[in-house]
Amino acid sequence: MKGDETAKQKLRGKEIDRKILDYLSQVELTATTEMVGAAVGIAWYTAQMHLAKLKDEGKVRIYRIGRQNQWILAERVEKMEK
Repeated sequence: MKGDETAKQKLRGKEIDRKILDYLSQVELTATTEMVGAAVGIAWYTAQMHLAKLKDEGKVRIYRIGRQNQWILAERVEKMEK
């Protein structure tokens, strides 16, 4: 039974990651952690943890502006740098 619960949690995590990436693909430039959380329907801390994981995977990039974390898709940055 624990294995089933773990599988559901992992699927939920992957679903959150997918929703975050979908949202960031629709944003014109960058989005704050708060904006991402509100759009996906998750708490700020949950959004922060998933965004940090996606950053470690190279899927998003972070820019710190003042006290805010600004997130953008890594592929969008790569296109702008070309």
